[in-house]
Order: sequence, then structure tokens, then C-alpha cells
Amino acid sequence: MTAFRRLAQFCGLVGVLAASSASASPWAEVGDAQLRSDIEILAAAGSIDDVTTQWPLPWASIVSRLGDPASLSHRPQFVQEAARRVLQAAQLQMRFGELNASATVDGTNSPSVVRGFDSLGREVAQSQVSAEYVGDSTAIRISIGGEIHDHSGRTAIVPDGSYIAQKLGGAIVYAGYLTHWWGPGWVSALSLSNNARPFPQIGIERGETTAFNSPWLSWLGPWQAEFFVGLLDDSRVATNTIYNGLRVTFNPLPGLEIGLARTEELCGKGHSCVPFKYYFEFANDPSHINHTNDEGLIDVRYSSFVFGAPFEGYTQLMNEDSSPITHSATSHLFGASLWIPINRNALRLTTEYTDAVPTINIFSFGNVLHGAAYNNFQYADGMRYRGCTLGFSLDSDSTLLSIQASFQDSDNWSYEFSLHHAAISNPQNLAGNVVTTAPVHINMAEARLGFPLRNMHFDLATRVQDDQPRPAHGYQASVEAMISYRL
Repeated sequence: MTAFRRLAQFCGLVGVLAASSASASPWAEVGDAQLRSDIEILAAAGSIDDVTTQWPLPWASIVSRLGDPASLSHRPQFVQEAARRVLQAAQLQMRFGELNASATVDGTNSPSVVRGFDSLGREVAQSQVSAEYVGDSTAIRISIGGEIHDHSGRTAIVPDGSYIAQKLGGAIVYAGYLTHWWGPGWVSALSLSNNARPFPQIGIERGETTAFNSPWLSWLGPWQAEFFVGLLDDSRVATNTIYNGLRVTFNPLPGLEIGLARTEELCGKGHSCVPFKYYFEFANDPSHINHTNDEGLIDVRYSSFVFGAPFEGYTQLMNEDSSPITHSATSHLFGASLWIPINRNALRLTTEYTDAVPTINIFSFGNVLHGAAYNNFQYADGMRYRGCTLGFSLDSDSTLLSIQASFQDSDNWSYEFSLHHAAISNPQNLAGNVVTTAPVHINMAEARLGFPLRNMHFDLATRVQDDQPRPAHGYQASVEAMISYRL
């Protein structure tokens, strides 16, 4: 049975669940690269703050700075156009007191091996329907979806995107299946991204990113903080492993954004479980091996204008070990973007390099610790969920060089073109890589088109690549289509 025939049957199965659709949310969520691009333009222009790398982003922190149209009147037209689109998206998604619904269908003959911020489906066919209510202080979304796996043809029902969120003072407390993207990268995020499906979790984050009033802490500028605890409830060696993440992002100077994060696996079958003790067990050396699997993260992003055009430069470093400098087992990400104004809009050009071959010390390039990025001798499944890495889509001991061009016009048609050179795993990686059974180099080109049509939105993609993750071999061409329907 072909992938598209399976998709047609699957859509018929879930289509009866959807009567109408729209989308609403207290957050700007992971997945819309054009919305993110507009937000980055506004941050570079100083129209909003520079806390833009910790997704999902609370809408309240964005719209509070854009509420006065007169404050944008002196800005270039492409900045005003970005503000218009962002406010339009916020008004659509913050529809208080209404019951909304949404439906999406995605199908492809082969999912992309590179999964960026705006990646499409993980499997050959998937579909989802959602119902959501956003009140003055409470938001609830119930999502029911399904997917057909590429190789096995197995169908799975998934609750991804479901949540309940409650505003308590200046914080939002939530429970559900949320997707996070922590970091400034457009193509990759080292510790936490949308590469794997979201797992069940409870968490708390700030509802806005306002600065401290205290003179002792006001120098941090606008800031965001989030902490969550989740359960990796998939089939793994250490079943029911607990996963937690803590991230703080702050904006001490105009254009400068700094993020600090820690993610951790603990407990699970075969492991002692004293969470409050082990969480503060930072030392990890031959004389004192801790009981958890930790990752520490720091990222720095700077944005401004040069010759009337917004630009950004960024880096992200992920340490597998406890020391930030020596014996750190550090993976690296470097990137830069430039927005070129074209009439009332802007063309984004991005180049990005991700290296998950950890250096023994923070910058000891050439002196590396193979297999350490996402593997761990205590937790055999490593930093993964349902067979996918929680961070970088190409997993351990891989590198990825990407060049991307993206543009959205005033009619909300979007165009994106990407080139990727991927080196997935290498012979020295004895700990394994979940993407390929043997090292492989792949060159890939992808073209995407997105456009609205009445209450629907279409995303179309075509990809060509000169090789495939093992055990497959050879040239491959693929197409993908996603349709979203909203009321």
C-alpha cells in the first residue's frame, strides 16, 4: 500500500472528528518560521524585547509592546508590516471566551531527515484535530491525532499538543504535551527541539518578560524563566525515566540575549530515585559519578541593524559533563541571519553550522569525545524519546551545514529554499546513532511554498538528496503536503 493511499484512508478515519477549525493559544508556538522571522525583525528594531529564543513565547510579552501603532510610525515599512502580521496572528490566537477547533493533515513519501524550527511531518502520514478554549486565566486544548509509521506501516494515536494552562499571578502553570524549542538556531537546537514528539509534562513559566523592578536585578533587563518535569513513557531500557528542564533567558543590553539551561534524566527502572537530592548533585567525575544524565546549555544571540537591514549572530554550546570549560564534552552551534528589505517585506538569509561531535574541552576542536552528545552509560536510551533525539535531529557525532533563504509577501504567501550538507555519525562513534546504522554523508536541497486559501493554509515541500541514512542507499526525491483548516 502506498504512503498516499494509507494517508487517504487515515484522513477518512479522523476526518469525521473535525467539524470546523481555528487555532487559539496563550503562546506563540513552535513551527511557524515566518511568524518567528517577524518577531526577530521587531526585536532587532527595538519594538519588542530580545527574549525570542525560548519557545513557546507568551503572547502577552509581545502584544504589550505593540499595542500603540504610533510607536511604529517612524519605523521602515518592512518593520511595520512585520508588526501588522504579528498582531494579526496574536488576535487570531488569543480569541478569549470562544471554543475553537483546528485540523491538519500531512503526507509524504519520505519524511525529511533534517528537522528545523518549521519542520513538517515526522512520519509518512499524520493528521490531527483539536478543540481549544481560551478564557481570561485558563486555556485548554484537547488534541487527537494519529500517524502512520514509514517502515512498519503501524498506526499510532497521539495526543500531541493537548494541554491545560492556568495563569497564577505573573506565571503560567501548565500540564500536557507541549513542544519546546530552546535556542537561537533556525535549523537545529542542541538540547530541546521539535525533533521528537512531545512527552507528558507539567511546568511553570513567566507570563510576561518584563524586567525586575529591583535595582539589584534590573540590569538583567527583560527575562524569561521556565521549569518543567516530564515522563519519558516510551519503550526504553529504563522505563518511566523522569526528564526535567530549566531555562532562564535574559536581555541585559539592547540586542543581546543570553540563555542558560539545564536538562536532566533521573529515576526510571533500575535507578535509585531521590529527585530532590540528585537534582543538586552537580559533580560528575571518576571519584564521584552522579546518578543522573545531565546536559548544560548556554546560548548567546546578538541582533541589530546594519545599513538599514536587521541582522543576528548566535551560538549555542551544550555540555554533557558538569564542568563548563574542561572535560566538558561540548557540542556547538554557530549561525547568522540577515534580513534584506524588499518593498514592504524582508528576505531572510541564514547560514548555520551544528556540530554534535563533542570536544573534550569547550573549544578543543580536534580533541573530541565520540558518542557523548546524546548517549550515556547509565541511561542506555540517552537523551531521546520514541527513537528520536530530543535536540539535534541528526543525533550524536553528526555535523550539519545549512544555508536558507525565506520570504513572505504581504498576501501571506511564503517561500523557502534550503541547502543542507549532513555528515551523520562517523566510524569512531561506537555508542550509536539513531538516524543511521552506518556513517553517511548527504547533500539535500528543499524548496517550500506556503499560502492561505479561504479558511485553509497549504504547505508544500519538495526535497532531493544524493544519499539516504543506512540501511537505505542512493538518490531520493520526496514531496510533502500539509493542509490546515481553520474557521
